[in-house]
Parts: sequence; C-alpha cells; structure tokens
Amino acid sequence: MANKYWKQLEKSDGFRRVKLFLKRADGREPWLQPDVDVNLRSFDCWALCPDLLKSGQVVYSLGVGDTIDFDLELIEALGVEVHAFDPTPHSLQWIEEQDIPESFHFHPWAAAGSDGSLFLYPRIKRDGTKSKVMYTIMEEKGAGSDGVEVPAFTVSTMMQKLGHESISLLKMDIEGAEYGLIESLLASEVRPDQILVEFHHRFSGIEQQQTLDAIEALKRAGYALADISVTGREFCFVRLSALA
Repeated sequence: MANKYWKQLEKSDGFRRVKLFLKRADGREPWLQPDVDVNLRSFDCWALCPDLLKSGQVVYSLGVGDTIDFDLELIEALGVEVHAFDPTPHSLQWIEEQDIPESFHFHPWAAAGSDGSLFLYPRIKRDGTKSKVMYTIMEEKGAGSDGVEVPAFTVSTMMQKLGHESISLLKMDIEGAEYGLIESLLASEVRPDQILVEFHHRFSGIEQQQTLDAIEALKRAGYALADISVTGREFCFVRLSALA
C-alpha cells in the first residue's frame, strides 16, 4: 500500500516541481524561465498554444514509441493533420495494431540532421536490461552491438517527400537526435509556428551546454520559450512573428 501511494506521489505535479528545483539547485538542470506569456493548453504531457493551430494544418510528430495520445488528442480537439515518424521495430509493429483516424499518418523514417541512415541503439533501463521500445543514437553501456539501421531524413526532405510546403507545429521526442535536427532545421527555410522538443541532456554523452546552445539558436532564429514542463524535459517554443 505504501508503495502504491509513493508511486502516486512521484507522478504528482507538486513532487515533480520539487524534484526539478533540486536538480536545478545541484546543476543537473539549467535555470530557465519562459520568455513570453501566451495562451497554453496541455495535450498529454506537452503544452502548446492552440491559437496558432487551425483545422487542417499539418503537424509533424517525431518519435512515436508506443503512445500516440498527444497526436490523437490534438486531432480530436483541433482537427489538424498529424504526420508521425518512427522507424523502430516495436513502433512499426505497435502502430499496425492501433485503430487510428484518417487524420493520422504514419511514416517509418527517423528524423535527423542529415539525409542517409542512422544506427539506433536500444535504451538501457535502470535495471540494466535493454528497452524494446526506446532507441537512441547514443551507444549506452550495455547496449553492445544490438540495434537497428534505419532510413533518416531532415525535416526539409520529409516535407519534400510528402508534398508539404509548410508545417504549423513540429514536435520532437527523438532520444538525443534533437540537437542535430534543430541545427539542420534552422539552416533551412522551414519555420514552424511552434516547436515542441524534449531535450535529453540527462543522457550520458550529452552535455547540458548542448541544450543551452540549442535554445539560444532557436531564440536567435525568432523563437521564444513559452513553456517548460514540470519535469523540466519538454519545452514549447513559439515563433514571435506568428504572435503578431
């Protein structure tokens, strides 16, 4: 019984805020605050500005794993067209078993900073076993040679392949590949009105400075930080010109 209540406490926003404060205090998380005050609404664990999304607009959701709650909530509430991307074996099998709406489109591609292929390693869980769901570009201790080589494309190439001239929202949860992707995105002419990203500087081999540099690059490109989740992992950026 005590274990049940502890697990419930761990999932509470209050507990997570305290945990984030302590991580910031000891340097594991950066001290960051939103730059702008905009209307926000939460979809699954992600906050975004619904005023910048209209029915029929295109959303790219990078990284599926074994949940599309965010995507389905967004489709139901705002009527957008979601294109989701994930090349990992479990996701390919899992998505085939789901009853998905017509506005949800799945593509078995990885998102990356350049076109070609990526070798993805299984994440190592706390108990030392290999995850069957989550993969990363980082070779963690214990991953060995297990993994999968997958086709990878930049956002610009994905848009060309799918015939999209613009996307309104880009969400990325791609287990450490977000840094190269953001760099390539900002080097292109693609400018979604909103960018949602989970940063993974908690991973071994990824420095906190990489996250700070990515945030600064987004700001220089005309984006403002609108929200940080209670875990300190998920960030929402809005394009300032879209707010005018």
